[in-house]
Amino acid sequence: MDLLYLFTGLFSGALVGFSLGLIGGGGSILAVPLMVYLVGVSEPHVAIGTSALAVAANAALGLGGHARAGTVKWRIGLLYACAGIIGAFLGSTAGKAFDGQKLLFLFAIVMILVGILMLRGCKAVGDAQARLHRGNAPKVGAFGLGTGAFSGFFGIGGGFLIVPGLVASTRMAMLNAVGTSLVAVTAFGLTTALNYAWSGLVDWGLAAIFVAGGFLGSLAGTRAAKALSSKGQLTTVFAGLIFVVAAYMLYQSGSAVF
Repeated sequence: MDLLYLFTGLFSGALVGFSLGLIGGGGSILAVPLMVYLVGVSEPHVAIGTSALAVAANAALGLGGHARAGTVKWRIGLLYACAGIIGAFLGSTAGKAFDGQKLLFLFAIVMILVGILMLRGCKAVGDAQARLHRGNAPKVGAFGLGTGAFSGFFGIGGGFLIVPGLVASTRMAMLNAVGTSLVAVTAFGLTTALNYAWSGLVDWGLAAIFVAGGFLGSLAGTRAAKALSSKGQLTTVFAGLIFVVAAYMLYQSGSAVF
């Protein structure tokens, strides 16, 4: 592992962590393109497997903070995650069998979807007393299975789908949905990473560097978020960045595919 590889891996992790701390979500979608186009991971499947592990570790760190703040609905989160683990395993198995360049091309399209969802936002207030019961348990499981499969196939945390999935299935408050989603993001990322690792498609050293950078970046991003009042504008700027990166990925992977 040369010095440039170490530096770009650390910088990429810090950039993802900074964006997560600054705007609260969506940053992990940059992990795969950063690994491929900045760090120089030549095999897309290795980038996906490694980023899944890094995303799981960073989500676990974030989950600890939300748990201490009491914003996690554990019963709902655990059911959502358990159902999603099945989906993540099936999705990641399908992803491994998919052509790497075609997977990057589809990934770029997903990035555009993420950017659009970030611009639209979610204005629902929700119910802070939401709980798991017989009426909503099937919906929680169904949403978990679906988002888990999506997350596993692309090797991403999937929080941008998990949060609205939790709100739609339980009508919980947004703050609780964000905290609870990290239970699922951790589980999905770990499931995907282990599935890829079984096939030798995880760079453990790069994952460790990425997580270390992500931790440092998240501290800086959180401090910056407290100092900046216009988070709506920050989200718009970040969504624009996602569109630019997605366009570049479409050009690069599209040239290889077509």
